[in-house]
Formats: sequence, C-alpha cells, structure tokens
Amino acid sequence: MKKNRHKYRLAMLDDLTLREVFHFRVSLLGAISFLTISFIVLLVLLSLLIVYTPIRNILPGYSESLRQQLIQESARVDSLQTSLAVQRQYLDVIKQVTAGDIATDSVQSLDSLQRVERVQILEQRNEVTEAFKTQYEQKEHDRLMLFDNTAPRSVRQLCRPVRGVVVVSAQPDKRIYGTTVRTAANENVMATSRGTLLSVERTADNLFAMILQNGPFITVYRHVSRPLKAQGTIVESGESIGLTDGDNDIVVELWDGGQFVNPEEVIVW
Repeated sequence: MKKNRHKYRLAMLDDLTLREVFHFRVSLLGAISFLTISFIVLLVLLSLLIVYTPIRNILPGYSESLRQQLIQESARVDSLQTSLAVQRQYLDVIKQVTAGDIATDSVQSLDSLQRVERVQILEQRNEVTEAFKTQYEQKEHDRLMLFDNTAPRSVRQLCRPVRGVVVVSAQPDKRIYGTTVRTAANENVMATSRGTLLSVERTADNLFAMILQNGPFITVYRHVSRPLKAQGTIVESGESIGLTDGDNDIVVELWDGGQFVNPEEVIVW
C-alpha cells in the first residue's frame, strides 16, 4: 500500500530550451481510482443516453417492442376510421330526412279497367296459388315458434341471420361447423335472437367476426364487411348488426351449450 501511494512526477519540457512547460504528480493508487471513477461515470452516461433517447431502437429487443406498438396503434386507427365512417353515414341520413331530401314512396294510379282485371286475376284460385299459400303459411308458423317460450328448445326456430343462398352446408364429420351463405352487397346481417354481442373483432382478411349469445345459444358470424353494433350491445331478434360486401360469403355457426347445432335445422332460411 505504501508503494502504491508513492507519487511520481510527470513533466513536459520544451525540446529547444528544456524549460518545464507542464507537470503533475500522481500515484499508482490515484491513477487506478481516477480510471475507475471515469469508467463508472461513462457507463452511467451511456446508460442514460440509451434509455432516454431514440438510440435504444437500434439495440436488439427494443425494435420488436416498437413494432408491436405500431401494429396496435394501426389497428386502433383502422377501428376508429370504421366507426367514424359509420357515424358519418348515419348523420348524412339524418340530415337528408330532416331536410326533406329523401323522396317519399308514391303509388301510381290505375284506371278502372286495370283494377277490374287485377281483381279478376286475384280471385282465380289454381294449384300454384294454393301451393304458394300453403308454403307461406308453413313459413309463418315456423317463425311464430321463435316467440313460443313453451316450445322445447330443440325445436324452437331462430331468425334468419342473412338473406342469401346456402352454398356450403355444415359438415361436422369434416370439421366444417359453419353454414356458408352467398349474399348480395349491403345485405343486413341480423341477430338470430335477442342477446348480447360478446365480441366484434377485425380478422386477418380485413373483415369482422361477431359473436352473439342468447342464453345457451351462441351464434358466430364470420366475414362481416362492416359491423353496425359495438361489443356489449344488447340486440333484438332480427335486428341488423352488420352489413355484407357481396364479395365474401358469410359463414354462420350455431352452438348450444358448447355443442354443435346445424344452423339449417333450426333456422328458417
């Protein structure tokens, strides 16, 4: 320790005159202490520079966190833009109604001869008319079963989720649990029964998946173009909850207490 405390004199001399220009005294222990303190100060300054400046983004691990934040913010902006577009359309319709710009429906007048002919046609009863009447009455009877709380749950009919043509039926043996329906553009996606929207989420194909719960029943809608109701909303049977775009087929799944139910067996299409 005594040897380490021994001080040495370091001097700088003018090469021409040999005059001392600068000197300082230092010991081995002092030099080590000075270098250690300098190293700690530089380490602290470098750590603060990395933590509080954008330089941290070039380090491994920080860039991935920033990327996840950008993805989340982008999805949030898309959701806000969709909600804003729906609100704007709603306000445009309200403005047109209040301003009287929407034309009311009109009924064309018919002359007496056309009225007589129409009455004669309607009074003609044939096999086609009777068959259509029977089919219509059966459909109305099936729809009324939806409001019959005394009917067994297994035979109670649900409201049609969307107007269209079934192109692919559910096949649980092939792990196809949804019924695929082809629709036109801007068709209403309707609630199969009164319930609560559990989820409204954007999928990877830039469409939406919506989940409706009514007691033990859970209805899943896939490939919805534009949702009209938010998550947590209570909707009535037949109420519009979304729209289609006509380019993507709607897939409807129905579950009862966690068990698969074929939508074509309990829904009047």
